[in-house]
Amino acid sequence: MPTSAPAASRSSTPPKPAAKIATQTRHSDSTATAKPSTRLSPLNLTPGSILGFSGNHWASVGINLVTYGIPFWNLSHVGIVGEHDGDLVVFESCVSAPEPCLIRGEHFSGTQAHTLDSLLTYNGTVWHYPLCRPLYEDERERLNDFLHSTIGTPYDAIGAFRSGGLGFSLIESLLRNQDLSSLFCSEWCAAALCHIGLFATDNVSRWSPNKFVRAARRQAILCRPQRIK
Repeated sequence: MPTSAPAASRSSTPPKPAAKIATQTRHSDSTATAKPSTRLSPLNLTPGSILGFSGNHWASVGINLVTYGIPFWNLSHVGIVGEHDGDLVVFESCVSAPEPCLIRGEHFSGTQAHTLDSLLTYNGTVWHYPLCRPLYEDERERLNDFLHSTIGTPYDAIGAFRSGGLGFSLIESLLRNQDLSSLFCSEWCAAALCHIGLFATDNVSRWSPNKFVRAARRQAILCRPQRIK
C-alpha cells in the first residue's frame, strides 16, 4: 500500500516569488537573462510544476501504447521545473538532448537541466501541469538541493522499460526496491516530489510518465494541464 505523504511544512515564511525565467539561444554557451517568452510568461511556471512531452516520433508512440496513453497526445516524457542561479529551468532525465546540460555544460545521457526556451523548439506537444499550491520556502530549497545533488545520474533505460504497463510495473515494485543509482524521467520527477513530502509512493521507480501525472492529479498535487505548444 502506498504510504501517505507527510504533511507539508507550513513555515511562517510565505512562498517566495517565482524566479525569473532563463532564456538562451540554442547551442549558445552563455545564459542571458531576458524578458520571458510571450508563450511562457502567462503560464506562471513555478518550481515543482511538471512539464509533459508527447513527441512526434515512433519511440513516443511506443511509450504511450505500453503506458495506456494516446499516441501523439498523451505523455512519453516528463520534466520538472526547478531553479539554477536564480532562474527557472527544466530538469529532465533523457538519453539525448539538442542542448548541453546547463549546469555541467556537456551532452550526456542522464539527469540534466535545460533552459525553458528548449520547450518551444521541442518536436511535439508540451504540457504544463501546475502545482495546486505554491511550494513553501523550505520545500523549494529542499527541491532545489535534491535536483542539483542528483544532476549527472545515468539514465535508467531498464527501469523505464520496467515501469511500462500497470501489471508489469506493480510486480516490479513488489520484487525490487527503488534504486536511484540511475534515473529515468518520471522516476526522477516522482523522487523529487516525494523527497519534499508531496507525492505519496512506496517506490518511485514504478511510475511511467502517464501514470505519474495521473497519480499526482489524483493526490491533488497537480492541476489540470495547460498546453504550451
